[in-house]
Amino acid sequence: MIDRIKEAINQSVDVKKAILNDEELLKTIQTVADEMTRCFNQKGKILFCGNGGSAADAQHLAAEFSGRFYYDRPPLYSEALHVNSSFVTAVANDYSYDEVYARMIRAMGREGDILVAISTSGNSGNILKAIDAALELKMTVVGMTGMTGGRMKEKCCYLLNPPSKDTPRVQEAHILIGHILCELVEAAVFPK
Repeated sequence: MIDRIKEAINQSVDVKKAILNDEELLKTIQTVADEMTRCFNQKGKILFCGNGGSAADAQHLAAEFSGRFYYDRPPLYSEALHVNSSFVTAVANDYSYDEVYARMIRAMGREGDILVAISTSGNSGNILKAIDAALELKMTVVGMTGMTGGRMKEKCCYLLNPPSKDTPRVQEAHILIGHILCELVEAAVFPK
């Protein structure tokens, strides 16, 4: 049992080391932080969507922006699109589950806003439709996927795809990258 615990920790560390050594991915993280800073400085908003663990990550990161991260400051307009369960279940029932995020983006999204679309496979139908809706509105789309990027790879303006195909390791890397983005953006929008 202890050996499996150590193996899981080492696998997580290995993915993070691979990110650390991936200059292209590091540059993309910086570019996404710059885009998010621009969005917030122009009074825009960042919308997040995902399913399952990725929905939890979406909600977590949205809360870091709209609440606080390292220090007290004004809130930033950020929302996870699944938090209105009545809306999600009504749209899933009346249209289809694939439409839940796209419909909310059409209601909330504006040109210049950012959609952070999270899917470890990069192939979730409702996330792909959300990306299409965001692009129609001229929003910037940031994809967070696993290594291959799936079908999201060709649709996103920016792709944050940690080098792993193992869902738990990918999700751990997503939170690391998300926290880095929160730190960089908070410091840029509200410099001390």
